[in-house]
Amino acid sequence: MSHATPLTPSEIQTALATLPGWALAEDGRALCREFRFADFAAAWGFMSACAVAAEALNHHPDWSNVWNRVSVRLNTHDAGGQVTARDVALAQRMQGLAGG
Repeated sequence: MSHATPLTPSEIQTALATLPGWALAEDGRALCREFRFADFAAAWGFMSACAVAAEALNHHPDWSNVWNRVSVRLNTHDAGGQVTARDVALAQRMQGLAGG
């Protein structure tokens, strides 16, 4: 399967079962999660590590940071803004970088 091929709803649910804290956006077009850290420095460190991982995957999140929170929305623009295997791969990397 190509990284730019949209996943089926069943494939998305299977992936979400392995990604604690992640959910499908209300519009069904992105994987979403909010990470919380001890403070701003920890949140920023997480984002820095994720930036390196995202670059390695040639995939870049839509995200925002407010103090100790990092909100993430993952979908693949090359697939018309749908969820693909590339999104799942980045979510898995982010999950690991967050410590679980």
